[in-house]
Amino acid sequence: MMPQDIAEEHAQLGRMRIASLFEGITLLLLVFVAVPLKYLADLPMSTRIMGPVHGLAFLLYVWMLIQTVSGGDWSRKAIVRMVVAAFIPFGAFLNERALARRQAALASVA
Repeated sequence: MMPQDIAEEHAQLGRMRIASLFEGITLLLLVFVAVPLKYLADLPMSTRIMGPVHGLAFLLYVWMLIQTVSGGDWSRKAIVRMVVAAFIPFGAFLNERALARRQAALASVA
């Protein structure tokens, strides 16, 4: 890899990590805050607000995932892990750590 390619992939991994955290936080807020508020406190507005916020975060995550895997050498296992992580509460945080390890390994090569 050329130094410019490494720098671009490093930056893309940073953006992917942010998207992963954003998606994970919004999923947790939706599942563990908004849904209980809707059913236990009779506040349906909580899911009307948090649902679309998480939907946008999820779409951002999918867009970033497509950009990230199309620009680098990713195994099927890593791609599947990143897709599945978006559907599991706390999965995005595990995914972010894996992305951080890949980013650190990439930085050590440069």
